Amino acid sequence: MRFHRFVVLVISLTAILALLPAAALAQTEVTPSKLTLWTNYPSQTIGLDETVTLTLKLRSTVPAQIVQLQALEVPTGWTVTFRGAGRIVQSVFVDTNADANVDLRVELPADVQPGTYRFVVEARGQEVQARLPIELTVREKVPARLTMETKDLLTIRGAPNTTFRWNVTLKNEGDEDVSVNLTAVAPAGFEVKFRYSAQDVSTLPLEANGSKSVSVEAKAYIEPSAGVYPITIRAQSGELSASLDVAAEVTGQPTLSITGVDGRLSGRATAGRETALKLVVRNTGTAPARGIEMGSSTPSGWTVTFEPQRITEIPVNQQVEVTAKVRPADKALAGDYMLTFRATPEGSGNVTADFRITVTTSTLWGMVGVALIAVAVLAVALVVARFGRR
Repeated sequence: MRFHRFVVLVISLTAILALLPAAALAQTEVTPSKLTLWTNYPSQTIGLDETVTLTLKLRSTVPAQIVQLQALEVPTGWTVTFRGAGRIVQSVFVDTNADANVDLRVELPADVQPGTYRFVVEARGQEVQARLPIELTVREKVPARLTMETKDLLTIRGAPNTTFRWNVTLKNEGDEDVSVNLTAVAPAGFEVKFRYSAQDVSTLPLEANGSKSVSVEAKAYIEPSAGVYPITIRAQSGELSASLDVAAEVTGQPTLSITGVDGRLSGRATAGRETALKLVVRNTGTAPARGIEMGSSTPSGWTVTFEPQRITEIPVNQQVEVTAKVRPADKALAGDYMLTFRATPEGSGNVTADFRITVTTSTLWGMVGVALIAVAVLAVALVVARFGRR
């Protein structure tokens, strides 16, 4: 008898356990919501004296209807209102064709204390309901602060005509938007520009806790001497300011010129004879010129040698006198010829100057010609005198 009862009990328990998964599944089966209520940022951190506006969105899968709005569990002293089209509203029309929007405005009391506060927004229609929890963490505002930094080298080296460029990041570490004025303190002769999105700017809006990258460009509009030129970049908004010290290191470069001693670019020479021309090689650049080799381009048959052939160094704003020994071709015709002199310093391009050389023939050949003519005239005279007597 007892065994029979035990068997019956086991069978009953087995039947009950077999039904449990189906019952549990029926209870946990998710039914799609007919009304959905949401906002993109339901949890936020705000300041003590800040008013918050959240955009609520409603979506319905049932026929169009009016949905009532209500804020529940609102903290003491807080004011929560729903707004649409610039007015306070208590309901919103929801259609299946498009989402409905309504603004939720939250105003804090003057004596609110830092902390985390929660309340619930409820939307209720005909046989539909949705709730949305809102969490706002109130804290004292972060003190406003501007910072400026760059990943580039603080000192950039370049030639006198180089555009020195730094990519600078501005950061607003406060909780309020600011407008930043950009300025720079640079040495005389330098111009500094600020570029953002390929445009020159002098002011820049900077959002709370935001940052922007600005290109700072410095260039000399008069040729500077070699040296290091400090530049201070500044950003200012009211009492807030940030600065960054950078420098442009100008390496300098020589600038040579070739002229005659008196400034003229001309001379005279005799065919087949060596003539000395005095040249002046001057350095008007921003760095010494070193290892300067002298050279020339001449008409066919001409030769040119220099003393000295190589100039060791010409300091800035100094000059060296060079003698060019020019010898025109032996059979050069009288007239004007173009002769090019060249100076090439180490590590830099050459400089040239064209000289006009007026060539005259040798007076020796003129004297020989006169003598021949005289001999011929004398011979004719003797012949006439001798045979004229007969």
